[in-house]
Amino acid sequence: MDPDALFVYGTLQFPEVLHALIDRVPAHTPAQAPGWRVTALPERVYPGLVPGQQTAAGYLLTGLSPEEWRVLDAFEDPVYELRRLHLTDNRHGWAYVCNPEADTLDEDWSLEIFTAQHLPAYVDRCAAWRQRHEARQNQEQAS
Repeated sequence: MDPDALFVYGTLQFPEVLHALIDRVPAHTPAQAPGWRVTALPERVYPGLVPGQQTAAGYLLTGLSPEEWRVLDAFEDPVYELRRLHLTDNRHGWAYVCNPEADTLDEDWSLEIFTAQHLPAYVDRCAAWRQRHEARQNQEQAS
């Protein structure tokens, strides 16, 4: 198992989002996680991953640096926990999955709706978050 392999199924599939957060798009290949469903979350435009009868489709990102992992961990909502998943092609990857207490919806998250209605504003939000995150880091290092 490559310790830097991250299975992404939602907004981190978008090159624009990855660029806004970590300044690059890591190497990635299509991947699927059986027994998982990409669900809509209440009052959020991004999804969650929960156990289900479906197979969640996404990408396996490889080659993430320790600093990029720290940025993604800081960015992700507290609704998630990092879990190692078995993928359909006998690979494994870590994924941000919904913790058991997370409030989820019955409907699946729609990549198409997100792309059409939310992507540009979400990318802007990610870029603004990163600026705040870097400013906080710089303040902590200066103290």
